[in-house]
Amino acid sequence: MNINIKATNIELTDAIRDYVEKKVESVSKFVNNSNVQVQVEVAKTTNHHKNGEVYKAEIDIRADGKKFFTASESEDLYSAIDQARESMMSELTHNKDRERTLYKRGAMSVKKMLKGISKRNPFTSK
Repeated sequence: MNINIKATNIELTDAIRDYVEKKVESVSKFVNNSNVQVQVEVAKTTNHHKNGEVYKAEIDIRADGKKFFTASESEDLYSAIDQARESMMSELTHNKDRERTLYKRGAMSVKKMLKGISKRNPFTSK
């Protein structure tokens, strides 16, 4: 897993880098491949609708030819990173559950065809 961290309008300290790496590493159990590219951007932004400092965290994961992206904004940098991590975990688990469901449906269809219960061919969808 390759993690690239970019900081915009703030200094990237060792504490921030360690926190981001720890949070992103915990997401790695939802990705199957070891060749994973992770881009993380932490930034201090200003929005004219919000007063005070606004921090943004974006996580972009590319694995197995798939792209996953999430972003969050908060008044605290660490809470923005936590929110982005939670959003990424829900997106990855949704994708993993979807793949598992499709695999199970295909396997059940093949099993029915082999038993002779169904005349439907799962390879041609007819």
